[in-house]
Amino acid sequence: MRLTFATYNIHRCVGRDGRYDPDRIRDVIRELDADVIAVQEIDSPDRHGLELAHWLGEESKLQVIAGPTLLERKGHHGNAVFTRCRRREIRLLDLSLPGYEPRGAIDLDLVCNGVTIQVIATHLGLRPWERRVQVQRLLERVGRNCVLMGDFNEWWLWGHPLRWIKAMFSHAPALATFPSSKPLLALDRIWARPPTSIQSIVVHRTPLSARASDHLPLKAVVEWCDDDVGNEASGTERNLIDRGVHPP
Repeated sequence: MRLTFATYNIHRCVGRDGRYDPDRIRDVIRELDADVIAVQEIDSPDRHGLELAHWLGEESKLQVIAGPTLLERKGHHGNAVFTRCRRREIRLLDLSLPGYEPRGAIDLDLVCNGVTIQVIATHLGLRPWERRVQVQRLLERVGRNCVLMGDFNEWWLWGHPLRWIKAMFSHAPALATFPSSKPLLALDRIWARPPTSIQSIVVHRTPLSARASDHLPLKAVVEWCDDDVGNEASGTERNLIDRGVHPP
């Protein structure tokens, strides 16, 4: 089974020119033509992020799953997932730490072509120690066939958070996506399990995406063989099984 994934920090629909323009973000999402898209900073000056998420989903003909910071009106770091696949189980994770900006993750199971896969979409904090705690919480939830993606705000490629992720997911290319004018930092990342399932990862750079946000989208093609996707357990069940605990 082959699917296309993308992650995109839309910067509250404010482009490099300082102009708020959700139509540009909608058009970039359409350009991506992905099966599953993780979106970060989905808030805006003129509407609540949840309203913007549903509008983008309707305009792009994709289902919408909103993250905890959108649902709880905690600020502009909300996450959402847009998908063509059928939703199965959704688990919202609050990664916020006291005294710092609210952060969260969406951990969900999607049924694509009759097969269940786990997707974790997130946007991590700005401080190194904050990201260490958040990554540890995320990795506790990872199941067998999983895609982990989002804005990890991690520019230290040799730092602890990325080393921990690589130990579970193995290597994935670190491609610069920020700033969109002249990308220098690989803040946006996509990993998949098993690691051999990643067929390609590219930065989606077009004239439109270079203007629409301060980040460029990252896009990956992931393919699982029949042996990889034979288990139809949910993400929660798979996580228990991987740890040697068999759910009732």
